[in-house]
Amino acid sequence: MPSTPSRTLDGWLSYLEQIHPVGIDLGLERVAEVARRMGLLANRLAPRVITVAGTNGKGSTVAMIEALAGAHGLTTAAYTSPHLLRYNERLRLGGSEADDATLIAGFEAVEAARLADEPVSLTYFEAGTLAALWAIARRRPDLAVLEVGLGGRLDAVNVIDADVAVITTIALDHAAFLGTDLEGIGREKAGIMRAGHPVILGSRELPASVRQCADERGAPAMTLGQDFRWQSSAGDRFSWQGTDADGTFPTLEDLPDPGLPLDNAATALQALAAAGIVLDEVSCRMALSALQVPGRMQWLGQWCLDVGHNPHAAAYLAERLSIQPCRGRTWVLLGMLADKDADGVIEALAAAADGWVSVTLVGDRARTAADLAGRIEAHGGHVAYQAQSPEAGAEWLSGRLAPDDRVLVCGSFFTVAAILAWKQAQAA
Repeated sequence: MPSTPSRTLDGWLSYLEQIHPVGIDLGLERVAEVARRMGLLANRLAPRVITVAGTNGKGSTVAMIEALAGAHGLTTAAYTSPHLLRYNERLRLGGSEADDATLIAGFEAVEAARLADEPVSLTYFEAGTLAALWAIARRRPDLAVLEVGLGGRLDAVNVIDADVAVITTIALDHAAFLGTDLEGIGREKAGIMRAGHPVILGSRELPASVRQCADERGAPAMTLGQDFRWQSSAGDRFSWQGTDADGTFPTLEDLPDPGLPLDNAATALQALAAAGIVLDEVSCRMALSALQVPGRMQWLGQWCLDVGHNPHAAAYLAERLSIQPCRGRTWVLLGMLADKDADGVIEALAAAADGWVSVTLVGDRARTAADLAGRIEAHGGHVAYQAQSPEAGAEWLSGRLAPDDRVLVCGSFFTVAAILAWKQAQAA
């Protein structure tokens, strides 16, 4: 193995952004070769591996699986993407973000392996995924939870075989890579399934191709609304009924609403049950009551931050706001990238918004505040301010909020990350 130069974490991230000609390069041949050199394919990553794919709800489902497993005394590792403020957020070991030294050691291991023998070119995401898998393998947790970055079949995460596969939702997103055919997108997401291993179908509206793929692969499917379900009860509580790995039908009562989609909470519970974990009601209550997922319906005073950036996610946000009415006005601070369906998002949020602040994002895929404002007004919305950055929009809005007003910040990870950093700076 060749030696690698010493770098800081920021140095490694900057380096990895430059070593591959394109940012996204779907396919498993290159990443599988480096994984093989690193020994990641010779042994199991963990006694249980759950892989989560889908358009919306992946991050919250991963977080709930992780929290629920931890509450049952299992050691855990979780890999997610993208991050909001720190790259370290992408890898959690034992419920805590990985430190710089762990990530650097992983990148060094990846670099040594990819340069050994015939050099292999890797994308930023592929190198990061392999570094995380290497760190997880060294930790050997009871459960590893892996979030697919894009698609499924050709995503770097799919180099690892899942004991339980989870499909959350299927909607139009990343059309430049996945296309606009929902049946085709469903087949791509279904690529994480493995023969003889259960797949949890966590939406009632999945394309037919997902179930077809499960049948073709011989992956036993457990479907929301059929094999497992949830039901609301009084006082922001819900009950869950599922199917255990041994074919029994457990029921959990009086579970706290975690403030996240209950379809995803039910799916997380079913994924653990399918993995052979006997769910304890008290442990589940404890995990769900304490759960907080940054950037997913995250309330910071009057501000609600959510990374939703497509019409399906926006419709859920509008529904949540409708069942949590406020006495004042509901503002929407919206910043989106140019390759996202802004009109669909605006239409989904229109009924929930009393006023809008549109903001400009920067970068190659940027969309301007003026572009968003024109679209909002075309849908009948009132744009009170156009800002040149999320922070500028938040500054303008914060000086005008009434005590009973609330703000929904959404449209992009970049928008939410900027406001999270702004809120942290305010609190410092």
